[in-house]
This record gives sequence, C-alpha cells and structure tokens, in this order.
Amino acid sequence: MTAETSQTLDRGLRVLKLLSDTDHGLTVTELSNKLGVNRTVVYRLLATLEQHALVRRDLGGRARVGLGVLRLGRQVHPLVREAALPALRSLAEDIGATAHLTLVDGAEALAVAVVEPTWTDYHVAYRTGFRHPLDRGAAGKAILAARQGALAAGGFTLTHGELEAGASGAAAPLVGITGLEGSVGGVMLADSVPERVGPRVVDAAREVADALR
Repeated sequence: MTAETSQTLDRGLRVLKLLSDTDHGLTVTELSNKLGVNRTVVYRLLATLEQHALVRRDLGGRARVGLGVLRLGRQVHPLVREAALPALRSLAEDIGATAHLTLVDGAEALAVAVVEPTWTDYHVAYRTGFRHPLDRGAAGKAILAARQGALAAGGFTLTHGELEAGASGAAAPLVGITGLEGSVGGVMLADSVPERVGPRVVDAAREVADALR
C-alpha cells in the first residue's frame, strides 16, 4: 500500500474478487483468513458492501456477490465493445460474414458488439442486444465448452440452424480474462462453415482478449 491508496477500499475490492472466484460463497472466517485481517474488519467490510447491494449473505451466513455488481457490469459493455471493434471489423471483412462479440449475462448469451461485412451481397442480420440461451448457437456453446474444459480440437465451436434457419456459426471463447466470459464468432447463411473460418475466429478471439487485458 502507498500513501495515495486506501487500505479499506483495497480490502473491499479484495473481498469482491474473492467472492467472484467462488460459486458457493465464503464465510466471515474464511474471508478473514484469506485477507489476513480479523473478523471485525470483515464484518464491517461486508456490511458496507451490502448497503450498496454489492454483497449479499444467505441464511447460512455465507457471503456472495450481490446483484449490484450486475448493474455496474452493464456499464462495462460499451468499453468492451469499443476495444473489440477493430478485431471484429477485420474478421467480418476477412470471412465475408457477420462478426460478433458475445458475453455471458446470467443464464443467457448477450451480443454486445456486431460488425457486418461491407462487400457481400447478403449477410445475416444480427443486432447488438440479441439474447439467446447459452446452450444454443455457436457463441454460447463455445463459452460453455470453455467453462467445462471441453473445447473441441482447434479451439472453436460450429453450429448450424440453431438460432436461425439456414445459418451456420463458428465461435471461439475469450481466454485468459479474469471475471469475463465471452466469445467471438461469425455467422453466415450457409449449410456449413468454410474450413478456414474456425481458425480465423480463434485468432479474432485472441485479438479481442489481448485488447481487453
């Protein structure tokens, strides 16, 4: 810690990071041990974070990330979109298909950035804000595969006709970004995805991940 930083704020942010890394929550004692501070300090931190809905405690006393974090997260989407656009534009022009960045929002996949190619006679219309279940479509399935450690060889996922009749998709997950689950993909009107598209989508996902680090 330096003279210009706040120890209390630092500890509060560390609490949020610890809670975001677990699915089952943490007790006051567990947080106290991980932070290296006494339980009274942890109680005060949790009480303050609860007032802002950033933390909630269940009936068993385990602390979890609160819904207030989602409201903050929505403000991040424009920044993520801006960082991803160069790679998406390059992908769309290269493969002649609509490129998109999709992030997890609860149990759904949410398209936060979409770029259509400029030179094709026709392409799939895919709007920013489009939502679909994570287990349908290449974008969501790529995210789930990465979450489960079950990505196919090559690192991308292919689908056909799951979200729109006659459309095929390829997507690759964002890798190495703490606290952010997402994928980059391309969707086209075709019976199948051309062989070169999968690896190109993987490259684009890597470019987006690098831009977000």
